[in-house]
Amino acid sequence: MQRLLFIEDDHHIRAALKLALEDEGYEIVEAADGLMGLSAFDSTSVDLVLLDLRLPDLSGFEVCRMLRAKSLVPIIIVTAQTDTHDLVAGLEAGADDYVTKPVVAKELAARIRAALRRTNLLSTAGLNIERFIVGDIEFRPHQGIVLKNGVELPLTKTEYRLLQVFFENQNNVLSRDQLLEIVWGYEYLGDSRLVDAHIRRLRVKIENLPDDPKIIVTVRGTGYRLLTA
Repeated sequence: MQRLLFIEDDHHIRAALKLALEDEGYEIVEAADGLMGLSAFDSTSVDLVLLDLRLPDLSGFEVCRMLRAKSLVPIIIVTAQTDTHDLVAGLEAGADDYVTKPVVAKELAARIRAALRRTNLLSTAGLNIERFIVGDIEFRPHQGIVLKNGVELPLTKTEYRLLQVFFENQNNVLSRDQLLEIVWGYEYLGDSRLVDAHIRRLRVKIENLPDDPKIIVTVRGTGYRLLTA
């Protein structure tokens, strides 16, 4: 049984979603604030973290960064629907995905399944080569790793999957909607913030000058492309 850590200060939200997710077959570990969540994470093996951004002690952003500094576990943030700044900041702090309040249990369960699937997608589908090199970046699909100047990069599973899709479609322009469908696995109703935030985060790791990218470039009005030459 897969175990989820749910860090949320609202007891009623925690209780309702705990019941719904247990019906989906998950084991739920609860935490009412950031410090309790970090302690639970350190003492318990979990497969995914659900993280409210508005916590009574540490901010959800701080908790997200602290979790990401020590683990590549999938993180789904919970945010108010109108908090665009919070959403983008949460994604750039290291989250893989988001849900908005009020949370719909079935939608949350779908996003959890998609995030957990991505942890198992370090496959070689579409790439029949031992390695591929672009600039300082070496992609080794058979090992499931990415190196920069010979040093392995700490990519999350979502970041790895995103980069893998670019390598599978070398020099082809990929729209945001295509990336949402391929990487995240289901319809996101045209919400491009998820893609853009992950591209920015990925560029920080793979580009020498993230603000002047040479590997994953923006095709204005269309999407993104990985340049191999």
